[in-house]
Amino acid sequence: MTSPTGKSDAAADAPTGGSRRGRLRAGARAGAGGPAGAGGRGRVRARGRRAPVPLPLLVPALIGLAFLVLPLIALLVRTPWSSLPEQLASTEVWQALRLSLVCATAATAVSLVIGVPLAWLLARVDFPGRGLVRALVTLPLVLPPVVGGVALLMALGRNGVAGQWLDSWFGITLPFTTAGVVVAEAFVAMPFLVISVEGTLRAADPRYEEAATTLGASRFTAFRRVTLPLIAPGIAAGAVLAWARALGEFGATITFAGNFPGRTQTMPLAVYLALQSDPAAAIALSLVLLAVSVAVLAGLRDRWMTAT
Repeated sequence: MTSPTGKSDAAADAPTGGSRRGRLRAGARAGAGGPAGAGGRGRVRARGRRAPVPLPLLVPALIGLAFLVLPLIALLVRTPWSSLPEQLASTEVWQALRLSLVCATAATAVSLVIGVPLAWLLARVDFPGRGLVRALVTLPLVLPPVVGGVALLMALGRNGVAGQWLDSWFGITLPFTTAGVVVAEAFVAMPFLVISVEGTLRAADPRYEEAATTLGASRFTAFRRVTLPLIAPGIAAGAVLAWARALGEFGATITFAGNFPGRTQTMPLAVYLALQSDPAAAIALSLVLLAVSVAVLAGLRDRWMTAT
């Protein structure tokens, strides 16, 4: 049977009968355009408004902000701006700055060479005691730096567990040398790189590596050609953090490598030494380290401060 309009009875009944899913969709579209929809948009706008901050939370928050920012402001206020170029142009400052940059860069390179494979091992390989290994890797983050320096002396000193063999077999002596500065800085800075790279590896999809291995690539080739490009941003962020931590290292460096100008005296050690005899020079050196820290944070802002 056909209706007067030429449509079949089933087609004519479709608008009124229809499927339940179609009626629900039509009702949803009608509700979105009607008063209910307007009310829903109003509720969304209401939720988007900034709620007033409770006073019991606002006051401690402002106190915490002042506690963290006030010392930095005081450093800027007390900086001898008129004599700052003269302070920074001294030979001692440039020696300490050059040594700090060279050693921090070398420590970061060492951390990359041995830290990235370690992060891959923790993220991709399931082996007994992995939790303990991860705890030991991150231990230098919470270990007092002076204790780290003492531990390095016990391990790599001339009479240390491994240092005595380095000295007798290869004639290598690390304590109180520039190489010792690199070792001390890498010891305290590498955990930052390992944590960053391991987190990036866990977030990366391992199926890409599995697909590469099924196509005939070895595990190392898959790591080099597939995994490394995927985790490059995490490696870069971890390297910058490790470099900044190495640049500011003090306790382990002075304990393991000493404080010899031109050989082991880095910027933090120069600040400590200048504070006893020339506070203006100490403030100038501190300002340089502060500028480096701000530059590092600004460079990593998009990496770890973006909204999800």
